[in-house]
Amino acid sequence: MESVYVKAYAAPPVDQREIWRYAGARNATAEQEALLQACLAELGEQAVFRVCYREFPLALEGDAVDLGFTKVTSPALARCLAGCGSAVVFAATVGTAIDRLITRYSAVSPARALLFDAIGTERVEALCDTFCRELATEKGSLGLCTRPRFSPGYGDLALSLQREIFGVLDCPRKIGLSLGQDLIMSPSKSVTAIVGIGNNL
Repeated sequence: MESVYVKAYAAPPVDQREIWRYAGARNATAEQEALLQACLAELGEQAVFRVCYREFPLALEGDAVDLGFTKVTSPALARCLAGCGSAVVFAATVGTAIDRLITRYSAVSPARALLFDAIGTERVEALCDTFCRELATEKGSLGLCTRPRFSPGYGDLALSLQREIFGVLDCPRKIGLSLGQDLIMSPSKSVTAIVGIGNNL
């Protein structure tokens, strides 16, 4: 069984259209645009971009998925992983800075809090995309392909799978990511996911 690997990344480019999408704004006004720029400037370089991951052998039998460290029944995940011989399980976080800013502004400036929440979502999604692109390139060099990431809580995949993922990745020690009894991650702008690896995808 492979070790848990940890990677730190530089900040991915910011996609402001995605931020506005997460904020639920289709046509931002000049004032809103100015506020977004102020929020991005305030965040600055406080966010961190860290991923821990591990690859496991994979076995499928109908809707049952043996991930190597636990077994789950999920037709949606089984479809996503069809044809895969292994899976990379990862956790990604952009740290606590954005959570602190959301909390700071929740009472005094809901608009800023909303934008920081949207920024945080865009940042962690950008981190996941960066990691998955890098993984696809690495596996592609070996003649393998990757499947789109699939997270606990998507479709019919139980959110409780988080517990097993946190256990095998040792997320608290590796990247400072913890899981509450309610299955909520802290920092909140974090993601866990499974990426299938196979030959004929």
